[in-house]
Amino acid sequence: MSCSDKMARWNVVGIQGSLLSIFVEPIYFSSIILGSLYHGDHLSRAMYQRISNIEDLPPLYTLNKPLLSGISNAEARQPGKAPNFSVNWTVGDSAIEVINATTGKDELGRASRLCKHALYCRWMRVHGKVPSSLLRSKISKPNMYHESKLVAKEYQAAKACLFRAFVKAGLGAWVEKPTEQDQFSLTP
Repeated sequence: MSCSDKMARWNVVGIQGSLLSIFVEPIYFSSIILGSLYHGDHLSRAMYQRISNIEDLPPLYTLNKPLLSGISNAEARQPGKAPNFSVNWTVGDSAIEVINATTGKDELGRASRLCKHALYCRWMRVHGKVPSSLLRSKISKPNMYHESKLVAKEYQAAKACLFRAFVKAGLGAWVEKPTEQDQFSLTP
C-alpha cells in the first residue's frame, strides 16, 4: 500500500488505531501541509476524493476532508536514498531511540519501544485502570493482541467500509499483513 493509501485510511478510521478506539472517538487530521511537490487536485484525490463512494460508515466515523496546503517557500527537493534508520522520542522518554529500519531493533538488538508488543503492554496497563463503563467497546479480559483489536467493532466496521470503497473505486484490494504478526499474547 502506498503512503497516500494509508493516509486515506486515516481519513476514514482516524489516526488512533483500533486499540485506542476502545478508549476514544476517531481522531482526524484537521489539515495536511506538504513541504514540496504540492498539487491540490492530486492531493485531494489521494486523500479522499477517490474513495468518496464510501458507504455505511458507523456512527462517529466519516470521510474526513482536511484542509490541504503547501508551504509558501518550498525548497528544491533533494532526491536521494532514504536513511536506513528511524529516530523517535516523546515527552517522558529519557533519550531518543535510534532504530535500524531493516531489523526494527536498536544497536544492541533490542526491539523498539514503539513495537507492537511494547505498545500492547502499555495498552493493557491503561485498559486495566479504566472502568469498563467508560470503554467504547467492552472487552472483559484481553488476551491476544489480535483479539483485542477485533473488539473495537465500530473501528473494524469503518475499516471494512474503506476496503469495500477501494474495491468499488477500482483501486484494488487492501493488502494486509500476515495474521500471524498479530497472534501474540503477553506473558506474565
